[in-house]
Amino acid sequence: MSDRRDIPHESPGDASARTAQTPQTTHATYATQATHPAPTPPPISVLLDGAAEAALPVLRAVRDDQLGRPTPCSEYDVRALLNHLFQVVVAFRTLAAKRDVDFSRTPDRLAEYGAQWPDRFADETARLVEAWAAPGAEDGLTGGMQLPARTVGAMVLLDLTVHAWDVARATGRPYAPAAGCVAELRALAARMGPTARTMNVFAEPVPAPPGASDLEVLLAETGRDPHWTAG
Repeated sequence: MSDRRDIPHESPGDASARTAQTPQTTHATYATQATHPAPTPPPISVLLDGAAEAALPVLRAVRDDQLGRPTPCSEYDVRALLNHLFQVVVAFRTLAAKRDVDFSRTPDRLAEYGAQWPDRFADETARLVEAWAAPGAEDGLTGGMQLPARTVGAMVLLDLTVHAWDVARATGRPYAPAAGCVAELRALAARMGPTARTMNVFAEPVPAPPGASDLEVLLAETGRDPHWTAG
């Protein structure tokens, strides 16, 4: 939100003094900008690596008797959400290579892998990080909508971060996002939110609670209640 202030009236003398100072002030401003360039955002692969490291302890702690619990992502229980995450991680590895993917079905990876599913998920996320670290992965366009590749990489980062929170809330586990992820994802939500809501990827935003953390604001922007509980 912009910080608006009234512009004070000037006398001609004031204006002359200000004009005389303009070249020096402008030069100083440019010099300051030149020595303090905007920070370069970290590669998506680095953010994905951190997000996976934050998510895996939550997922490994899921018990079999918790798989039927509801989650903040209302169309999924815990089991369905974990299978969805498997699908996303595998599919977005393919998108990093600029190849098409099929989202028409969600395999039941938990049934396929049995008790080994957490280890297999860890393997798949490691491959995801490797795919997005490949030279050129963030360049150009990819996906059915031909979006910028970095935007597509941020989309899987969003799933890995927000769905880890979903699972944590559903199973009563603590969760803290990896450093740098929320800033990237809030920028993504601001850019893609209207389209995501049209496509029913996001629900309508909800008010963030007073004193909300950056993660809670992000959750509210995706239509989640940051204080959701399983009841």
